[in-house]
Amino acid sequence: MQLTPAEILLFIGAYFLFLMFVAWWTGRKANSKDFYVAGKNAPWILVAIGMIGTSLSGVTFISIPGKVGLAGPNENFAYMQMVFGYLLGYLAIATVLLPLYYKLNLISIYGYLGKRFGRMSQLTGSGFFLLSRLIGSAFRLFLVAMVLQTFVMDAYGLPFWLTVALTVALIWIYTFRGGIKTIVWTDVIQTLSMLLAVALTILAIGQAMDKTPGELISLIKQSPYSKMFYFEHGWSDPNNFFKQFFSGALIALVMSGLDQDMMQKNLSCRNLRDAQKNMFTYSLILIVVNLLFLSLGALLYLYAEHTGLSLPAKSDQLYPLIALHELSPFIGLIFLTGLLAAAYSSADSALASLTTAFSLDFLQLEKKNYDEKKKQRIRIIIHLFFSLLLLGIVVIFRSFHNDAVINKLFILAGYTYGPLLGLFAFGLFTKRQISDRGILPVALIAPVASYFINAHSAEWLGGFKFGFLIVLLNGILTFAGLWLISAPQEKS
Repeated sequence: MQLTPAEILLFIGAYFLFLMFVAWWTGRKANSKDFYVAGKNAPWILVAIGMIGTSLSGVTFISIPGKVGLAGPNENFAYMQMVFGYLLGYLAIATVLLPLYYKLNLISIYGYLGKRFGRMSQLTGSGFFLLSRLIGSAFRLFLVAMVLQTFVMDAYGLPFWLTVALTVALIWIYTFRGGIKTIVWTDVIQTLSMLLAVALTILAIGQAMDKTPGELISLIKQSPYSKMFYFEHGWSDPNNFFKQFFSGALIALVMSGLDQDMMQKNLSCRNLRDAQKNMFTYSLILIVVNLLFLSLGALLYLYAEHTGLSLPAKSDQLYPLIALHELSPFIGLIFLTGLLAAAYSSADSALASLTTAFSLDFLQLEKKNYDEKKKQRIRIIIHLFFSLLLLGIVVIFRSFHNDAVINKLFILAGYTYGPLLGLFAFGLFTKRQISDRGILPVALIAPVASYFINAHSAEWLGGFKFGFLIVLLNGILTFAGLWLISAPQEKS
């Protein structure tokens, strides 16, 4: 017995009614400070749990399990090498960046660039974040929309753009008023929903294969999918441990520590100490959670071998195929819960952070002498604008999808987050002054140069390919360009 499209739609409707009730309860008295940083009063443990869902998103929920059985980057359990690297990046965030952000009492973290270099630097940093987060969120939301389209909307002949429009509209409805104050609570619900879905799916696969949990662990260990560490083929191997580990550290640093979305949640904690406890707790939980997702991926492929199931053309479709067509209707509903949670825990905070960055960095809304009602009206318009922009990007992206999304997301992040890495590093580790007008050209040239070098790296560097390390190359080129246009700080 399988779930019908009508039953799935009813379930989705009930899920959103629940989220909207939470949004109404938390956002009914929200002001600007609540929207941006939850009134600086968010419990750190709730922030840590909610950040898990934001960082995982639909990419981890669908792509990571699907990648386990494919040859290439992150095959088998090689992705854990990158996850271990995250710890180094999160340590730097907790001990270097968070103290800086709290010392300067920032809401938008790109305010640091404005204080250090000037307004154009702040706009450049915030602009690269807007580009990075819009594209990254579109990648993540696309995965979920594709699953809903394939397993639900196609049954009614509804177009893909309408699926995405409904998805984005629902997110906008429950986030436009409360912002981060609402998202702190909804993300906790969605993170727990996602993890429950994975755990129950693993148990259901074990039951279908007549295996106990202990036997499933042994089965995974003995399978060819469980290989985690790759040392034997040097730097030319995309799964090389050191390459993956340092890539993970850099990705964590730029996609969390230099990202307004992730840092905005940290800045909602009561004080620096709570924010640091949140970051350390979050990083440790993330290791266990990613291991759980990879174990699910191994079991999906083992289940397919056990039952003779033909693998789908795209690895992203393996988990939804088994959950919705092979296991019980109950597991199908649980999968949908996790899928929705994965999509919305990432997209809701993305919209809030995009609105925050544009409002504070570009419009300087909090410096205007407007009353609270006018500020709220402007925020709602900005929130709606980014919702429509996200809708358009997701629809356009559909025509380019031909591979597992996880690799595209991280490689693309290397080009858009690289200038942020160079800007912040130059500000933190030098005392040199820069002509503010020269920063934007450097930040635009560095990604282009990185792309050119990466395209010829195998030819020039004896087979070496940057892969996820492109973010380091990009950051170094940005740093070097800033050095060339800088001068020593004048003594007062």
